[in-house]
Amino acid sequence: ERCAPERGRQRQREAAAAERPAAPRGPGSAWSVSDILTEDDEQDRVPLQQLQRLGESEELRGLLRNPHLWQLLLTIDEAEEKSSLMKKYMQEPLFVEFADCCLRIVEPPEKENILPE
Repeated sequence: ERCAPERGRQRQREAAAAERPAAPRGPGSAWSVSDILTEDDEQDRVPLQQLQRLGESEELRGLLRNPHLWQLLLTIDEAEEKSSLMKKYMQEPLFVEFADCCLRIVEPPEKENILPE
């Protein structure tokens, strides 16, 4: 079964997360990347400089003014089963637009090598 390796990886992540002490959650509570990422997730890490560009994007700010998108994001943040909820929300055009916008900001498409004429 093709999904079996992914389930094994998910179990490893859950086990690693269970070994770490729970980060305090609440207004003003501090957390670090190590609270949520395991060594296997390192390839998914986005450098801080690129993340800061998210806050500078007018396009992203415009999307975040939508109360429906806010509700989707809050629901994901508060959910126990985030991965299954994310799969569901990836069918929502507004959420896909938000995700695509974020990806364009942190991973801008490479410019094609154009030979000078």
